[in-house]
Amino acid sequence: MAKFYPYLTPELREFIVQQHIFFVATAPQQGRINLSPKGIDTLRCLSDHALAYLDLTGSGNETSAHVQENGRITMMFCSFTAQPLILRLYGQGHIYRPRDAEWPQMYDLFPATPGARQIISIDIESVQTSCGFGVPLYDYAGEREMLTAWAQGKGDLGLQEYWSSKNQFSIDGLPTNLLKNGSN
Repeated sequence: MAKFYPYLTPELREFIVQQHIFFVATAPQQGRINLSPKGIDTLRCLSDHALAYLDLTGSGNETSAHVQENGRITMMFCSFTAQPLILRLYGQGHIYRPRDAEWPQMYDLFPATPGARQIISIDIESVQTSCGFGVPLYDYAGEREMLTAWAQGKGDLGLQEYWSSKNQFSIDGLPTNLLKNGSN
């Protein structure tokens, strides 16, 4: 039932655009595998071979640490509607931070969102679809506003302090390089 593609077809790109949630998986050479759900308006198809998402401040920063260590990243999209489908993208990730020269161009792809800490892109090496017949049906009820409200309440200085205390290392001790020399 699984099919592999060398790139995203127009139909698969349209499927991605319709999803309200996606999942990102990474793993270090040694340590814990990370699997994170993502939402809000944070995902963009850049081409048939690339995607990027705006990574918002969270309790950890595993994806960044893992991508910097080995580059490997997998994204999964899953239909919860009547038309079942699971889509996995395998590839190499790249991190863009506000201090990077590419940041303004990349950040302009997204709506300004409180708590934006970095952009993670994936250069797609392989695309896989599978049936999704066992995935239950769910109705989309809307976006949660708690994360962006929390970030807005923290303000720029509060976010910098949070990044410094909570987002500098993965749970396995790998550096995220989110802040250089104590500043962004």
